[in-house]
Amino acid sequence: MSIEIKGITKQFGAFKALNDISLDVNSGELLALLGPSGCGKTTLLRVIAGLETADAGQILFHGNDATQTHVRERQVGFVFQHYALFRHMTVFENVAFGLRVRPKSTRPSDAEIKRRVHELLDLVQLDWLADRYPAQLSGGQRQRIALARALAVEPKVLLLDEPFGALDTQVRKELRRWLRRLHDEMHITSVFVTHDQEEALEVADRIVVMNKGQIEQIGTPEQVYDTPASPFVYQFLGDVNLFHSRVHEGWAEVAGQRFAAPEGKGALVYVRPHEIDLTRDAIDHAIAGQIAHIRLLGATVRLEVTVPDSEAVEVELVREQYQQNQWRVGEKVYLTPKNAQVYTDFSI
Repeated sequence: MSIEIKGITKQFGAFKALNDISLDVNSGELLALLGPSGCGKTTLLRVIAGLETADAGQILFHGNDATQTHVRERQVGFVFQHYALFRHMTVFENVAFGLRVRPKSTRPSDAEIKRRVHELLDLVQLDWLADRYPAQLSGGQRQRIALARALAVEPKVLLLDEPFGALDTQVRKELRRWLRRLHDEMHITSVFVTHDQEEALEVADRIVVMNKGQIEQIGTPEQVYDTPASPFVYQFLGDVNLFHSRVHEGWAEVAGQRFAAPEGKGALVYVRPHEIDLTRDAIDHAIAGQIAHIRLLGATVRLEVTVPDSEAVEVELVREQYQQNQWRVGEKVYLTPKNAQVYTDFSI
């Protein structure tokens, strides 16, 4: 089931949550809506589901206009961040709920409901918890049950709103890998909302980066990370170092290092911490600095280097690189960016 979003606008009082959003979701695709809180991603998801009504624009499912179609008729499964399970019902009855409340003419038999529910519980690897109540489950188990309940009604589209946001880091990592494997088995068109960059990069086929009710960039995880379309996207997808510069004859200069730049009065030069070479030997056009702080972060080491006439620069090394060179606080070093992105558009 493909989804076409055409010119969707939504305003809450004076606040414009969505500003003329247009987007195509391919059939069988797992698409991530990524952005900070308040950027409009959850509002867009709710408009797709029919839980919110847009002020302008259209929603089409497989070419058919569903803009005015009631949420019950959109054949959409919705998974909420905080599970929304019925506390007084067992796991089995939670998953069966959507099937039991169907009109009598389309309601499956009790035997078919039982078969379908156990099939889904087996799919989410929790069939052994059928008789438990939500309060007896862990957060990760509750989220899997919420997903099974959404799938029980055989939706054409699956929508997930921060599905792992309420879980701790390790459980979140396990569940997002599990969700990717599940999607590869089912190939159901899915859209999920997240503010977690790592989650979007690991799980999604494509990522839609949103900011202030608008789309900043659409692309594969590789495209949005390797070739960010704007300063906002670059900053949002991981840690960055930012240098301010002026452009002269097609070059932006930072502490003796030159970068090709579009013509303009000023430029922003972005470099990721892991894309900087660090040496003790002076190299042509290298940036001189002094190590101010060293932080061990498990498998990586983060060095903060002070640079004249600039903000402190962060350099990220793998633990082996750090141990081989035995860097020390206070020593003079030289920085050479291996990759940099230059922008002359300052709209961040």
